[in-house]
Parts: sequence; C-alpha cells; structure tokens
Amino acid sequence: MAIADVKKNAQAKMDKSLLALGEELKKIRTGRAQVSMLDNIRVNYYGTPSPLSQVASISTPDAKSFLIAPWEASILKEIEQAIVKSELGMAPMNDGKVIRLKVPDVTEERRKDLAKQVKKIAEEARVAVRMARRDANDEVKKLQKDKAVSEDEGKKAEADIQKVTDDYIKKVDQVAEEKEKSILTI
Repeated sequence: MAIADVKKNAQAKMDKSLLALGEELKKIRTGRAQVSMLDNIRVNYYGTPSPLSQVASISTPDAKSFLIAPWEASILKEIEQAIVKSELGMAPMNDGKVIRLKVPDVTEERRKDLAKQVKKIAEEARVAVRMARRDANDEVKKLQKDKAVSEDEGKKAEADIQKVTDDYIKKVDQVAEEKEKSILTI
C-alpha cells in the first residue's frame, strides 16, 4: 500500500462522516416543513411496509404544512395511521382525497434543545474524522516501520493528512453552524 492509497482511504472515510452528518441533521425538525422529515414513515401498502414517498406525492404548499396526495385513494387510511403511529407529533387532517399536516411551532426551549443536539451530532462527526486521521497516520507509521517509505515521506504524508483533516473539520463546523442558525431563527 502506498501513501497515496492511505490518503485516499482517509479522505473517503472523512467523506462518509460528512455525508452521515448531513443525513443525521436532516432528521432534526426546525419548525419548517421539509419533505425529508417524512422519510422514516412506512405505510402498509398491500401488506408491505413501503416508504411514504413511494405511495404518495408529498409537497409543501407553504413553510408550515405538508400536502400528501396518495397514488391510490384506497390507501388514504393506511397513510393516516402511519403518520399517527410515527413520532412526528403532527395530527393528519384527511379530507377524503388528500392528507394535510401542519408543522407545529417550535418553542424557544425546544429550539435550544435542538441546537444542543446539533452540537452533539457535529462532535460525533468530528470524532469520526479524527479517527480516520488516526487510522491513516497508523498506516503511515507502519509503512515507515516496514521501510516502504522514508521518514521524510512519512512526515510529509502525516502533514498532508492533518491538512485534509482540518479541512473536513471546518466543513463539519460549517454544516453544523448552518443547521443551528436555521433552528434558532424563527
């Protein structure tokens, strides 16, 4: 294994950490209607639990509500039950053709809790990035020990890995800061 491979592997791991952070932050409700908030809802569709997005059209007519139009009118009740069973905290309003969901306002206290949650998730992502750095540095040290690379090459590789790590930590901080700002703005 060459130093270039070690760097590539470390960067791939850091990319995965950043993607995972994005996915985790999507699940945090900000008080605005976002289609991704409904991603975890499974509807019993002819005996098979299916994602809501595969059995209905989901739109956000305004910032505080969802409009769910099922492909088949017969599964309207199933969709309604799935929403009630989920822990969204939204009451579905069924008019016989579509289901409307109103996103409840988020209290100031809840906003602060959500901001803390964002910080915690961001810290987990930072730790994952640092773990990737540690693994890469261990690989470089192993290459040095096996005399596959010189000490100078090893030091340069470690410096490069640190630079990439710093870049990813900045990206994590940026993503977390944006999410926190969107949560705290009313």
